[in-house]
Amino acid sequence: MDWLLVLLAALALYGLIAFFIRQKGYFAEHIMFYGPIMAIKTMKVGFFDRFRKYSTFLRAYATFGVLMVIVISVVMTILLLLSLTYTFAVRPDPTGIYAPQNILLIPGLNEYVPSTLAVWLAFVVTIAIHEFGHGILSRVENIRVKSMGALLFILPIGFFVEPDEEELNQARGMKKIRMFGAGITNNIVVGGLCFIVMILLMGLVTPVAGPVIGGVYQNYSAEQAGIPGYSLIHAVNGNLVSTPADVAAILNTTRPGDPLTLTVEHQGVVSDYQLTLSEWPEDLGERTTGFMGVTYYDPSLVLDTIGNSISPIGLLRFLTVPFDIGGFGNPLRILALDTAAEEFYLVPFAGFFGIIHFLFWCGWINISVGLFNAIPMVPLDGGYILKEGVDRIFERRGIGKYSLYVVTFISTLMIVILLSLIMLPYLFSLTAI
Repeated sequence: MDWLLVLLAALALYGLIAFFIRQKGYFAEHIMFYGPIMAIKTMKVGFFDRFRKYSTFLRAYATFGVLMVIVISVVMTILLLLSLTYTFAVRPDPTGIYAPQNILLIPGLNEYVPSTLAVWLAFVVTIAIHEFGHGILSRVENIRVKSMGALLFILPIGFFVEPDEEELNQARGMKKIRMFGAGITNNIVVGGLCFIVMILLMGLVTPVAGPVIGGVYQNYSAEQAGIPGYSLIHAVNGNLVSTPADVAAILNTTRPGDPLTLTVEHQGVVSDYQLTLSEWPEDLGERTTGFMGVTYYDPSLVLDTIGNSISPIGLLRFLTVPFDIGGFGNPLRILALDTAAEEFYLVPFAGFFGIIHFLFWCGWINISVGLFNAIPMVPLDGGYILKEGVDRIFERRGIGKYSLYVVTFISTLMIVILLSLIMLPYLFSLTAI
Protein backbone atom coordinates (compact mmCIF):
# COMPACT_ATOMS: atom_id res chain seq x y z
CA MET A 1 0.00 0.00 0.00
CA ASP A 2 1.31 3.47 -0.92
CA TRP A 3 0.87 5.36 2.35
CA LEU A 4 1.72 8.67 0.70
CA LEU A 5 -1.31 8.33 -1.59
CA VAL A 6 -3.47 7.37 1.39
CA LEU A 7 -2.24 10.45 3.27
CA LEU A 8 -2.90 12.71 0.30
CA ALA A 9 -6.39 11.24 -0.13
CA ALA A 10 -7.13 11.73 3.58
CA LEU A 11 -5.83 15.31 3.39
CA ALA A 12 -8.01 16.05 0.38
CA LEU A 13 -11.09 14.54 2.05
CA TYR A 14 -10.44 16.47 5.25
CA GLY A 15 -10.00 19.68 3.25
CA LEU A 16 -13.31 19.20 1.43
CA ILE A 17 -15.22 18.46 4.65
CA ALA A 18 -13.63 21.38 6.50
CA PHE A 19 -14.31 23.78 3.60
CA PHE A 20 -17.95 22.67 3.37
CA ILE A 21 -18.56 23.07 7.13
CA ARG A 22 -16.81 26.45 7.25
CA GLN A 23 -18.60 27.87 4.20
CA LYS A 24 -22.05 26.69 5.24
CA GLY A 25 -21.59 27.57 8.91
CA TYR A 26 -22.82 24.20 10.09
CA PHE A 27 -22.45 23.33 13.79
CA ALA A 28 -21.17 26.84 14.53
CA GLU A 29 -21.62 26.36 18.28
CA HIS A 30 -19.50 23.24 18.31
CA ILE A 31 -16.95 23.64 15.51
CA MET A 32 -14.30 26.34 15.21
CA PHE A 33 -11.22 26.66 13.01
CA TYR A 34 -7.70 27.71 13.95
CA GLY A 35 -6.00 27.86 10.58
CA PRO A 36 -6.22 24.33 9.12
CA ILE A 37 -7.03 22.78 12.51
CA MET A 38 -10.67 22.04 13.30
CA ALA A 39 -11.73 22.25 16.95
CA ILE A 40 -14.83 20.27 17.86
CA LYS A 41 -16.09 21.12 21.32
CA THR A 42 -18.98 20.36 23.62
CA MET A 43 -20.35 22.20 26.61
CA LYS A 44 -21.63 18.95 28.12
CA VAL A 45 -18.84 18.51 30.65
CA GLY A 46 -20.70 16.84 33.51
CA PHE A 47 -18.26 13.94 33.14
CA PHE A 48 -15.75 15.86 35.25
CA ASP A 49 -18.23 16.35 38.10
CA ARG A 50 -18.26 12.62 38.77
CA PHE A 51 -14.76 12.88 40.20
CA ARG A 52 -15.72 15.40 42.89
CA LYS A 53 -16.77 12.61 45.26
CA TYR A 54 -13.11 11.52 45.27
CA SER A 55 -11.90 15.04 46.07
CA THR A 56 -9.89 14.08 49.19
CA PHE A 57 -7.94 11.41 47.36
CA LEU A 58 -7.49 13.48 44.21
CA ARG A 59 -6.22 16.49 46.16
CA ALA A 60 -3.67 14.27 47.90
CA TYR A 61 -2.70 12.72 44.56
CA ALA A 62 -2.35 16.16 42.95
CA THR A 63 -0.35 17.51 45.91
CA PHE A 64 2.08 14.61 45.57
CA GLY A 65 2.19 15.39 41.86
CA VAL A 66 3.07 19.03 42.52
CA LEU A 67 6.02 17.98 44.68
CA MET A 68 7.11 15.59 41.92
CA VAL A 69 6.76 18.31 39.29
CA ILE A 70 8.88 20.74 41.33
CA VAL A 71 11.65 18.15 41.59
CA ILE A 72 11.40 17.38 37.87
CA SER A 73 11.48 21.11 37.03
CA VAL A 74 14.71 21.57 38.97
CA VAL A 75 16.26 18.46 37.40
CA MET A 76 15.19 19.49 33.89
CA THR A 77 16.68 22.96 34.40
CA ILE A 78 19.98 21.45 35.50
CA LEU A 79 19.97 19.00 32.57
CA LEU A 80 19.29 21.81 30.10
CA LEU A 81 22.18 23.84 31.49
CA LEU A 82 24.46 20.79 31.33
CA SER A 83 23.29 20.09 27.76
CA LEU A 84 24.13 23.65 26.77
CA THR A 85 27.59 23.34 28.32
CA TYR A 86 28.11 20.00 26.55
CA THR A 87 27.01 21.49 23.23
CA PHE A 88 29.59 24.27 23.53
CA ALA A 89 32.29 21.74 24.43
CA VAL A 90 31.54 19.14 21.74
CA ARG A 91 30.29 21.48 18.97
CA PRO A 92 28.15 18.76 17.31
CA ASP A 93 26.87 18.79 13.73
CA PRO A 94 23.12 19.42 13.22
CA THR A 95 22.40 15.73 12.69
CA GLY A 96 20.93 12.90 14.77
CA ILE A 97 19.51 14.10 18.08
CA TYR A 98 20.77 17.60 17.25
CA ALA A 99 18.67 17.88 14.08
CA PRO A 100 15.83 20.40 14.65
CA GLN A 101 13.06 18.03 13.54
CA ASN A 102 14.14 15.62 16.25
CA ILE A 103 13.44 18.22 18.94
CA LEU A 104 9.74 17.96 18.05
CA LEU A 105 7.79 14.93 19.24
CA ILE A 106 5.94 14.41 15.96
CA PRO A 107 5.72 10.80 14.73
CA GLY A 108 7.32 10.38 11.33
CA LEU A 109 8.94 13.84 11.37
CA ASN A 110 11.13 12.93 14.32
CA GLU A 111 13.41 10.21 12.93
CA TYR A 112 13.47 8.43 16.30
CA VAL A 113 9.67 8.28 16.63
CA PRO A 114 8.17 6.15 13.84
CA SER A 115 4.78 6.88 12.29
CA THR A 116 2.97 3.67 13.28
CA LEU A 117 -0.51 2.95 14.57
CA ALA A 118 0.88 2.17 18.05
CA VAL A 119 2.72 5.51 18.17
CA TRP A 120 -0.20 7.63 16.96
CA LEU A 121 -2.62 5.92 19.33
CA ALA A 122 -0.21 6.46 22.22
CA PHE A 123 0.21 10.09 21.16
CA VAL A 124 -3.54 10.76 21.22
CA VAL A 125 -3.98 8.91 24.54
CA THR A 126 -1.16 10.97 26.08
CA ILE A 127 -2.78 14.28 25.18
CA ALA A 128 -6.19 13.09 26.43
CA ILE A 129 -4.70 11.96 29.75
CA HIS A 130 -2.96 15.30 30.16
CA GLU A 131 -5.97 17.48 29.39
CA PHE A 132 -8.42 15.37 31.39
CA GLY A 133 -6.12 15.80 34.38
CA HIS A 134 -6.64 19.56 34.17
CA GLY A 135 -10.40 19.15 33.77
CA ILE A 136 -10.81 16.76 36.70
CA LEU A 137 -8.75 18.90 39.10
CA SER A 138 -10.59 22.01 37.95
CA ARG A 139 -13.85 20.56 39.23
CA VAL A 140 -12.22 19.13 42.36
CA GLU A 141 -11.01 22.66 43.12
CA ASN A 142 -14.46 24.15 42.28
CA ILE A 143 -13.29 25.77 39.05
CA ARG A 144 -16.01 25.50 36.40
CA VAL A 145 -15.17 23.76 33.12
CA LYS A 146 -16.78 25.55 30.17
CA SER A 147 -16.06 23.05 27.40
CA MET A 148 -13.91 20.22 26.19
CA GLY A 149 -13.19 18.84 22.78
CA ALA A 150 -10.80 17.53 20.16
CA LEU A 151 -8.46 19.25 17.74
CA LEU A 152 -8.54 17.62 14.31
CA PHE A 153 -6.29 17.76 11.28
CA ILE A 154 -6.93 14.65 9.13
CA LEU A 155 -6.95 12.55 12.31
CA PRO A 156 -7.28 13.39 16.03
CA ILE A 157 -4.15 15.26 17.04
CA GLY A 158 -5.20 16.60 20.38
CA PHE A 159 -7.76 17.32 23.04
CA PHE A 160 -8.48 20.40 25.12
CA VAL A 161 -10.31 21.31 28.31
CA GLU A 162 -11.40 24.92 28.79
CA PRO A 163 -11.78 26.06 32.44
CA ASP A 164 -13.76 29.18 33.21
CA GLU A 165 -11.15 31.93 32.88
CA GLU A 166 -12.68 34.20 35.53
CA GLU A 167 -12.88 31.45 38.15
CA LEU A 168 -9.37 30.29 37.25
CA ASN A 169 -8.00 33.80 37.79
CA GLN A 170 -9.74 33.99 41.17
CA ALA A 171 -8.19 30.72 42.35
CA ARG A 172 -5.09 31.10 44.50
CA GLY A 173 -2.21 29.04 45.82
CA MET A 174 -2.34 25.24 45.89
CA LYS A 175 -5.81 25.09 44.31
CA LYS A 176 -4.41 26.60 41.15
CA ILE A 177 -1.05 24.84 41.35
CA ARG A 178 -2.68 21.42 41.73
CA MET A 179 -4.82 22.08 38.67
CA PHE A 180 -1.81 23.09 36.56
CA GLY A 181 0.23 20.14 37.78
CA ALA A 182 -2.45 17.50 37.23
CA GLY A 183 -1.67 16.98 33.55
CA ILE A 184 2.04 16.39 34.18
CA THR A 185 1.26 14.12 37.14
CA ASN A 186 -1.10 12.03 35.02
CA ASN A 187 1.49 11.72 32.25
CA ILE A 188 4.29 10.59 34.58
CA VAL A 189 2.09 8.16 36.54
CA VAL A 190 0.38 6.66 33.49
CA GLY A 191 3.70 6.43 31.66
CA GLY A 192 5.27 4.52 34.53
CA LEU A 193 2.25 2.21 34.77
CA CYS A 194 2.42 1.49 31.02
CA PHE A 195 6.06 0.45 31.36
CA ILE A 196 5.27 -1.75 34.38
CA VAL A 197 2.35 -3.49 32.61
CA MET A 198 4.60 -3.98 29.57
CA ILE A 199 7.28 -5.63 31.74
CA LEU A 200 4.72 -7.89 33.41
CA LEU A 201 3.28 -8.95 30.04
CA MET A 202 6.76 -9.74 28.72
CA GLY A 203 7.06 -12.11 31.68
CA LEU A 204 4.48 -14.30 29.91
CA VAL A 205 6.80 -14.79 26.94
CA THR A 206 8.94 -17.91 26.47
CA PRO A 207 12.14 -17.70 24.41
CA VAL A 208 12.77 -20.19 21.63
CA ALA A 209 15.64 -22.57 22.47
CA GLY A 210 18.69 -22.72 20.24
CA PRO A 211 21.53 -20.53 18.93
CA VAL A 212 20.03 -17.52 17.13
CA ILE A 213 22.12 -15.56 14.64
CA GLY A 214 21.52 -11.89 15.39
CA GLY A 215 23.75 -10.47 12.68
CA VAL A 216 26.63 -11.24 10.34
CA TYR A 217 30.01 -9.55 9.87
CA GLN A 218 30.53 -7.91 6.52
CA ASN A 219 33.02 -9.63 4.20
CA TYR A 220 33.26 -12.78 6.30
CA SER A 221 32.13 -16.36 5.77
CA ALA A 222 28.49 -16.12 6.85
CA GLU A 223 27.75 -13.04 4.76
CA GLN A 224 29.59 -14.44 1.76
CA ALA A 225 27.46 -17.60 2.01
CA GLY A 226 24.28 -15.49 2.15
CA ILE A 227 23.20 -16.47 5.67
CA PRO A 228 20.49 -14.02 6.83
CA GLY A 229 20.36 -12.44 10.25
CA TYR A 230 17.80 -13.66 12.77
CA SER A 231 18.20 -17.30 11.77
CA LEU A 232 18.10 -20.31 14.08
CA ILE A 233 21.04 -22.71 13.79
CA HIS A 234 19.94 -26.36 13.82
CA ALA A 235 23.16 -28.15 12.94
CA VAL A 236 26.84 -27.66 12.09
CA ASN A 237 28.34 -30.25 9.68
CA GLY A 238 25.31 -32.43 10.39
CA ASN A 239 25.79 -32.28 14.17
CA LEU A 240 22.72 -30.98 16.02
CA VAL A 241 23.38 -27.97 18.26
CA SER A 242 21.22 -26.36 20.96
CA THR A 243 23.40 -23.50 22.29
CA PRO A 244 26.07 -21.11 20.99
CA ALA A 245 28.52 -23.08 23.13
CA ASP A 246 27.75 -26.20 21.06
CA VAL A 247 28.58 -24.28 17.88
CA ALA A 248 31.79 -22.92 19.39
CA ALA A 249 32.90 -26.42 20.43
CA ILE A 250 32.69 -27.58 16.81
CA LEU A 251 34.39 -24.45 15.46
CA ASN A 252 37.26 -24.95 17.90
CA THR A 253 38.25 -28.04 15.88
CA THR A 254 38.47 -26.08 12.59
CA ARG A 255 41.00 -23.83 10.87
CA PRO A 256 40.62 -20.86 8.47
CA GLY A 257 39.87 -22.14 4.99
CA ASP A 258 38.03 -25.25 6.18
CA PRO A 259 34.62 -25.94 4.57
CA LEU A 260 31.59 -26.03 6.87
CA THR A 261 27.93 -26.84 6.38
CA LEU A 262 25.52 -24.75 8.45
CA THR A 263 21.86 -25.80 8.72
CA VAL A 264 19.68 -22.83 9.69
CA GLU A 265 15.99 -21.95 9.84
CA HIS A 266 14.86 -18.53 8.63
CA GLN A 267 11.18 -17.51 8.56
CA GLY A 268 10.14 -21.14 8.88
CA VAL A 269 12.36 -22.43 6.05
CA VAL A 270 15.29 -24.77 6.86
CA SER A 271 18.28 -24.53 4.50
CA ASP A 272 21.89 -25.71 4.29
CA TYR A 273 24.64 -23.17 3.62
CA GLN A 274 28.19 -24.00 2.52
CA LEU A 275 30.82 -21.81 4.20
CA THR A 276 34.56 -21.44 3.81
CA LEU A 277 35.74 -20.35 7.26
CA SER A 278 37.59 -17.05 7.59
CA GLU A 279 40.40 -15.91 9.85
CA TRP A 280 39.42 -14.06 13.03
CA PRO A 281 39.45 -10.24 12.85
CA GLU A 282 42.44 -8.71 14.62
CA ASP A 283 40.25 -6.63 16.94
CA LEU A 284 38.69 -9.83 18.32
CA GLY A 285 42.02 -11.30 19.35
CA GLU A 286 44.50 -13.71 17.81
CA ARG A 287 42.93 -17.13 17.30
CA THR A 288 43.87 -20.02 15.06
CA THR A 289 40.41 -21.53 14.70
CA GLY A 290 37.97 -20.85 11.86
CA PHE A 291 35.61 -17.87 12.05
CA MET A 292 32.04 -17.87 10.69
CA GLY A 293 31.43 -14.16 11.26
CA VAL A 294 28.15 -14.18 13.19
CA THR A 295 26.85 -12.55 16.34
CA TYR A 296 24.27 -14.25 18.53
CA TYR A 297 20.92 -12.92 19.68
CA ASP A 298 19.94 -14.18 23.13
CA PRO A 299 16.15 -13.99 23.71
CA SER A 300 16.55 -15.18 27.32
CA LEU A 301 18.99 -12.36 28.07
CA VAL A 302 16.59 -9.84 26.54
CA LEU A 303 13.73 -11.08 28.72
CA ASP A 304 15.95 -11.00 31.80
CA THR A 305 16.98 -7.42 31.00
CA ILE A 306 13.34 -6.38 30.66
CA GLY A 307 12.23 -8.28 33.77
CA ASN A 308 14.91 -6.61 35.90
CA SER A 309 13.78 -3.11 34.91
CA ILE A 310 11.02 -2.56 37.50
CA SER A 311 12.72 0.28 39.36
CA PRO A 312 12.84 4.06 38.85
CA ILE A 313 16.23 3.81 37.14
CA GLY A 314 15.18 0.75 35.15
CA LEU A 315 12.05 2.47 33.83
CA LEU A 316 14.07 5.56 32.86
CA ARG A 317 16.31 3.25 30.81
CA PHE A 318 13.38 2.73 28.46
CA LEU A 319 13.46 6.44 27.56
CA THR A 320 16.78 5.93 25.75
CA VAL A 321 15.55 3.05 23.57
CA PRO A 322 14.39 5.14 20.55
CA PHE A 323 17.78 6.86 20.34
CA ASP A 324 19.78 3.63 19.95
CA ILE A 325 17.13 1.59 18.23
CA GLY A 326 19.24 0.69 15.23
CA GLY A 327 21.53 -2.30 14.97
CA PHE A 328 21.57 -5.69 16.63
CA GLY A 329 23.25 -4.46 19.81
CA ASN A 330 20.16 -2.98 21.45
CA PRO A 331 18.34 -5.77 23.30
CA LEU A 332 15.21 -3.66 23.91
CA ARG A 333 14.37 -2.70 20.31
CA ILE A 334 11.78 -5.49 20.21
CA LEU A 335 9.61 -3.45 22.61
CA ALA A 336 9.27 -0.51 20.23
CA LEU A 337 9.24 -1.82 16.67
CA ASP A 338 8.28 -4.80 14.57
CA THR A 339 11.44 -6.88 14.25
CA ALA A 340 12.38 -10.25 12.84
CA ALA A 341 13.47 -11.26 16.35
CA GLU A 342 9.79 -11.65 17.33
CA GLU A 343 9.73 -15.13 15.81
CA PHE A 344 12.12 -16.32 18.53
CA TYR A 345 9.57 -15.69 21.28
CA LEU A 346 6.52 -17.81 22.07
CA VAL A 347 3.74 -15.36 22.95
CA PRO A 348 0.48 -16.07 24.86
CA PHE A 349 -1.91 -14.72 22.21
CA ALA A 350 -2.11 -13.24 18.71
CA GLY A 351 -1.35 -9.54 18.43
CA PHE A 352 0.77 -9.67 21.58
CA PHE A 353 3.63 -7.53 20.30
CA GLY A 354 1.19 -4.94 18.95
CA ILE A 355 0.01 -4.40 22.54
CA ILE A 356 3.63 -4.33 23.75
CA HIS A 357 4.51 -1.67 21.19
CA PHE A 358 1.52 0.45 22.23
CA LEU A 359 2.42 0.15 25.92
CA PHE A 360 6.03 1.07 25.21
CA TRP A 361 5.18 4.18 23.20
CA CYS A 362 2.36 5.15 25.56
CA GLY A 363 4.86 5.00 28.43
CA TRP A 364 7.60 6.75 26.47
CA ILE A 365 5.45 9.58 25.09
CA ASN A 366 3.59 10.16 28.38
CA ILE A 367 6.81 10.50 30.36
CA SER A 368 8.50 12.59 27.65
CA VAL A 369 5.54 14.98 27.46
CA GLY A 370 5.40 15.17 31.26
CA LEU A 371 9.11 15.96 31.55
CA PHE A 372 8.96 18.63 28.86
CA ASN A 373 5.86 20.30 30.35
CA ALA A 374 7.60 20.47 33.73
CA ILE A 375 10.22 22.90 32.38
CA PRO A 376 9.72 26.17 34.35
CA MET A 377 8.73 28.25 31.34
CA VAL A 378 5.44 29.95 30.54
CA PRO A 379 3.28 28.81 28.68
CA LEU A 380 4.17 25.27 29.82
CA ASP A 381 2.45 23.91 32.93
CA GLY A 382 5.76 24.06 34.80
CA GLY A 383 5.91 27.76 34.02
CA TYR A 384 2.40 28.41 35.35
CA ILE A 385 3.21 26.48 38.53
CA LEU A 386 6.35 28.60 38.90
CA LYS A 387 4.34 31.79 38.34
CA GLU A 388 1.66 30.93 40.89
CA GLY A 389 4.27 29.90 43.47
CA VAL A 390 6.38 33.04 42.99
CA ASP A 391 3.26 35.24 42.99
CA ARG A 392 2.08 33.90 46.34
CA ILE A 393 5.53 33.95 47.98
CA PHE A 394 6.28 37.51 46.87
CA GLU A 395 2.75 38.63 47.74
CA ARG A 396 3.14 37.44 51.35
CA ARG A 397 6.40 39.39 51.62
CA GLY A 398 4.90 42.56 50.19
CA ILE A 399 7.03 42.51 47.02
CA GLY A 400 4.40 41.14 44.65
CA LYS A 401 5.23 43.74 41.99
CA TYR A 402 8.57 41.98 41.36
CA SER A 403 7.02 38.56 40.75
CA LEU A 404 6.44 39.10 37.04
CA TYR A 405 10.07 40.10 36.52
CA VAL A 406 11.35 36.90 38.16
CA VAL A 407 9.01 34.63 36.20
CA THR A 408 9.76 36.45 32.95
CA PHE A 409 13.52 36.13 33.55
CA ILE A 410 13.35 32.39 34.25
CA SER A 411 11.01 31.73 31.31
CA THR A 412 13.20 33.76 28.97
CA LEU A 413 16.29 31.90 30.17
CA MET A 414 14.66 28.55 29.44
CA ILE A 415 13.58 29.72 25.97
CA VAL A 416 17.09 30.96 25.19
CA ILE A 417 18.60 27.64 26.29
CA LEU A 418 16.13 25.60 24.20
CA LEU A 419 16.69 27.78 21.12
CA SER A 420 20.45 27.63 21.65
CA LEU A 421 20.37 23.83 21.74
CA ILE A 422 18.59 23.93 18.37
CA MET A 423 20.61 26.68 16.66
CA LEU A 424 24.15 26.19 17.97
CA PRO A 425 24.88 23.02 15.94
CA TYR A 426 24.04 25.00 12.78
CA LEU A 427 26.23 27.92 13.82
CA PHE A 428 29.09 25.55 14.62
CA SER A 429 28.75 23.88 11.22
CA LEU A 430 28.86 27.28 9.48
CA THR A 431 31.94 28.45 11.37
CA ALA A 432 33.69 25.16 10.56
CA ILE A 433 33.42 25.78 6.79
